[in-house]
Amino acid sequence: MDSPHALEQAIREKVEEGYTGRVMAGFCWPWTKEADGELHKDVVVGDYIRPWNADENTQGMRRGIPKSQYWAYDEAGIDQVGCVYTAQGFEFDYTGVIFGNDLKYNPDTGEWEGFPENSHDGQVKGSEDFVQLVKNTYRVLLGRGMKACYVYFMDKETERYFRSRVRR
Repeated sequence: MDSPHALEQAIREKVEEGYTGRVMAGFCWPWTKEADGELHKDVVVGDYIRPWNADENTQGMRRGIPKSQYWAYDEAGIDQVGCVYTAQGFEFDYTGVIFGNDLKYNPDTGEWEGFPENSHDGQVKGSEDFVQLVKNTYRVLLGRGMKACYVYFMDKETERYFRSRVRR
């Protein structure tokens, strides 16, 4: 997809047709804990600005904001970006994934490179196995769509690599 807006619009159109769908992303943005009952718009890609799904421990969310365990099923969940911890174990008809700058393909070396400075996943960021763990994250996210998965790549070399591997 050319932009996260186009990715989200494609998902919304499928949901309007009666399919299930959600937008998800790698953990490349901070996650503000909602002490005020509101979701903070932490996921920012240019002028695309959305909140993460609600944190599982947050109490007192404003009416209309689903708790994290209902993000996949509550229709208001479509207004939030899901992370790997919320999305794993769920399948949707259509998914959109924002592939962040925490993992990039280097065409010069033919290797995947990890960028922990672009990660906000405290469980993964300091690990010696960072690259493998982030690859696992994207494998989970990219595998949630049963009919199709749309992807927006922040890194264009990584996008070129993926496109070279996908049959049309």
